[in-house]
Amino acid sequence: MDYPVKQAVISSFLSKTKDRFHEYNEEKTLEERFKIVSEIEGMDGMELVFPYEVNNSDELKILTSKYKINIAAINVNVKAEPEFKNGGLTSNKKDVRAKAVQFIKDAKNFAKKVGANKITCCPLGDGYEFNFNCNYAQSWKYLIDTFGESASYLPEIPLFIEYKPAETRGRCFINTAAKTLCLLNEIGNKHMGVTIDFGHSVMFGNENPAEVVALIAESPFRYYIHINDNNGQWDWDYFVGTKHFLDYVEFLYYLQEYNYNDYITSDTSPTRWDIKGTFEANARITNKLCKLLSNLNRKEFNKLISGEDYLKTWKFIERNIFSL
Repeated sequence: MDYPVKQAVISSFLSKTKDRFHEYNEEKTLEERFKIVSEIEGMDGMELVFPYEVNNSDELKILTSKYKINIAAINVNVKAEPEFKNGGLTSNKKDVRAKAVQFIKDAKNFAKKVGANKITCCPLGDGYEFNFNCNYAQSWKYLIDTFGESASYLPEIPLFIEYKPAETRGRCFINTAAKTLCLLNEIGNKHMGVTIDFGHSVMFGNENPAEVVALIAESPFRYYIHINDNNGQWDWDYFVGTKHFLDYVEFLYYLQEYNYNDYITSDTSPTRWDIKGTFEANARITNKLCKLLSNLNRKEFNKLISGEDYLKTWKFIERNIFSL
């Protein structure tokens, strides 16, 4: 991973957002969002949400050219339609599953028109809450069929699956990196990948994000990165390094080890804080850490990591990372 790294932001967080009680920031037009990103030092990409935020390919091509912004990915939303409230890709109704698949195919068509090189999908509505709430085996077969059909369409636009432990369902079917890899292995389509969201990985103490990078990088599948942070109890989408600083350092270290060269995209919610300032913090912290890590004696560090005396490893960390 070269320094400075390629950084982007998801378009949704550049406008009004809301939680159960409050709304944050003012509504922004798509062009106003592009303008914000063009003014953030160290950021030149956007991940755009289809079909709710972008669906006019001509307009999008004009904006990307005017503001010199690249498209990191097209994010296809398969949870917001009323029919998807009990799951779209795993619905017991064939027509609902077909509609969810068509959403993904339409996103691929759109991505091809605007020159995007991937789409990403987080199937948050597909899951369950209670014991005896669903037929697990049948739901898994539906995921293989629906994602398999979606991935086979326009294979030159790969489909990346983003996993998450919970939300909007109490437990999402695709809730870990390992289960995502199991799904991709069962589908067997090389034109697929995993979207690794740092916050989803640490949510509920579920995973170690650096280990996830190693696991997927050693697999046949590609990966794409979302960054944020949280307190381990919920997906708060804080800016990076605020809760899991050393985890984030290790995460970036392994991205460098595996020569990741795609976008690192901020999936971070400003809420009470200035939008531009929040994403400037993500870009600044990430670039600063990547520069630091690029200058480490990696041969020595990797030897220590592979050794059995962690106190020696910790001294290296104290000298070379905490001295920043």
